Amino acid sequence: MRLHDNAISHIAKIIQLAILTGTDIVDNFRAIDFEIEDNTLILNQQYLHFFDENLEKMTQLLQQQQEEETQHSDD
Repeated sequence: MRLHDNAISHIAKIIQLAILTGTDIVDNFRAIDFEIEDNTLILNQQYLHFFDENLEKMTQLLQQQQEEETQHSDD
């Protein structure tokens, strides 16, 4: 059995996210949901959708915070 290329790139993304946010990498890995297809581990599509939604929300929140900080520093 092997990891699909998309699963490998997702693992890299999770590592980057953990470094940037200071979150525990173990918790991030525990949340991954794989499926087996043709003797290959692939990411579960529902998990991937949920992950991408949360990442988008986090990105928007960070952008809002940066904009607010910029406005406050200009005052």
